[in-house]
Amino acid sequence: MIPAVEASRLGRRYGRRWALQDCSLSVPAGHVAGLVGPNGAGKTTLLHMAAGLLAPTTGEISIFGRSPRELAVVKTVGFVAQDKPLYPRFTVGETIRLGKWLNPAFDTARTEERLSNLGIPASQRVGRLSGGQRAQVSLAVALGKRPELLLLDEPVANLDPLARVEFFQMLMTEVAATGLTVVLSSHLLADLQRSCDYLVLLSSSRVQIAEETERLVAGYVLATGPRAHADSIAAVHEVVQASYTDRQAILLIRTSGPILDPVWITRPASLEAIVIAYMTRPNTAQPQPLRLATSTARGPR
Repeated sequence: MIPAVEASRLGRRYGRRWALQDCSLSVPAGHVAGLVGPNGAGKTTLLHMAAGLLAPTTGEISIFGRSPRELAVVKTVGFVAQDKPLYPRFTVGETIRLGKWLNPAFDTARTEERLSNLGIPASQRVGRLSGGQRAQVSLAVALGKRPELLLLDEPVANLDPLARVEFFQMLMTEVAATGLTVVLSSHLLADLQRSCDYLVLLSSSRVQIAEETERLVAGYVLATGPRAHADSIAAVHEVVQASYTDRQAILLIRTSGPILDPVWITRPASLEAIVIAYMTRPNTAQPQPLRLATSTARGPR
C-alpha cells in the first residue's frame, strides 16, 4: 500500500532557523490523521511542503509515491490554509465559479448543495460571512476539487463549538462517502480524538509519534504508586512523564507488557495526556514511525 504522505529526513530552513528538521513519517492512505504539536513545531511548514507550496531544504516528501510539485499530483490534493484566503469581495457563487475555472474536474453541483444545506446563500459576499461560514465555504471548495488527499491547517481555529461541529460533520460525511485521506493540524485535542484515527506529533521540529490513535492509546497507562518503587518500574517500562509527592509517584508509562507489581494502581491514559507529555519532552528521541503491514484503507484512485 503506497502511503498518502511519506517523508524521509525532511527539513526546511529559513536562514539559520530550522522550521522542520530530520522529519521521517508515513501516513497510510484512507486515514484521517491529526497533526499536533506546540507552536513553532513545524506543522504548517510540513503541510505546505505536502501541498507543493514549499520545496524542502533537505530530504524528500512524496504524495502517493510522487512529488507533490508534479502537476498530476497537484490536481489530487486539496489544501485549506490557516487564514482561509478567500476573496472577500467575491460572492459565494463567484467563489465556486472560480473553483471550477481553476479545477476542470470541479464538482459545482455538489459544492452548491453542501453550502445550501448549511443555509449559506450563493449571493452573500464572502467578506460578510461569519468565521464559521468562511470555514465551511473553504472546505466545500476544497472538497469540490474531488481530491484524494485533503490538507487542513488549523481549520477550526477561533470557531465556536457549534461551527466546529458543523465543520467536522461535513468533513466526516465526505470521508465516509469517498474514503478520502485527510491530514489536519489542530490544537483542539478533543476534536482530533473524535475524528482522527491516526496521529502525528511534532515537537522540536521532529516527529515524536506517528501511529494509529487506537493502538497509541492502548500502549500507555497512568500508574500511581509508592515513589520508592519508581526506579523498579522504570527498569521494565518506559516512563514518559513523572510527577512526585514526598511518598507518591504518578507515572505516564509506555508499557512493554502488563504491570504486575500490586503496589501500582493503573488506569488508561487519555490521548490528551499522551500528547501533552511528549510536547513537554523536547529532547525525546525520535521513535521509528509506524508503517502498517496490513490495512483495509484504500490506495490512490
